[in-house]
Amino acid sequence: MIVAANFKTNLTRKETLVYLEKLEQNIKNSNQDVYVFPATSSLVEHSGHAVVGAQNAYYVQDGAFTGEIGLVHLKEFGIDTILIGHSERRHILGESQEEVSKKFKFFKEKNFKIIYCIGEPLEIREEGEEKLLKYIESQFAGIDLDYKNLILAYEPVWAIGTGKTPTLDDIESLHKKLKQKTSAPILYGGSVKVNNVEDILKLESVDGVLVGSASLKVDDFSKMVEIAQRIED
Repeated sequence: MIVAANFKTNLTRKETLVYLEKLEQNIKNSNQDVYVFPATSSLVEHSGHAVVGAQNAYYVQDGAFTGEIGLVHLKEFGIDTILIGHSERRHILGESQEEVSKKFKFFKEKNFKIIYCIGEPLEIREEGEEKLLKYIESQFAGIDLDYKNLILAYEPVWAIGTGKTPTLDDIESLHKKLKQKTSAPILYGGSVKVNNVEDILKLESVDGVLVGSASLKVDDFSKMVEIAQRIED
């Protein structure tokens, strides 16, 4: 299974280094795929079981793009894994599907492992399954769903950071529909916590989780990796 941590705008570089050191100790006997996405200023070169990736980067080698980082900055840290399309970048920072697809194409051409995020806001979900699926379909525009290094992450926007989650039946149903479109692993994200991760990971069509705020405590995130391992054993 895949267990990924998105730190968002949390944890300094010093805190991230301490976190990674303890995480490696905790998961040394695990064979799960573990990813950690620190804040941009906390990116570090890391060698171990966990893979460190970037939450974001611009689709350039380098250049005159104030406030952005490019490929050269990721390569300095040996990073070849990236999150693309997270709902907070779409809905808070205004990234359009066109921008998201350009970013996807650039990092695909660089052979990056891409965790590509999709999901719907509450008003779309409330309009019913047909509108929901149409909305998610629009997030596939310009995206190669057959890309060999793709991981898909379904995150209902209304569930992120709210403590609310869809029912297990809803999660399984949507993941099944997504699996008809791609052979890539599909993660669930959206208020994943220690107390619900086991039920989510046991769903047949869920290949892992993308964890936000609940991943900030290394012992909690380590416990999620442990639970994933137990399910597979």
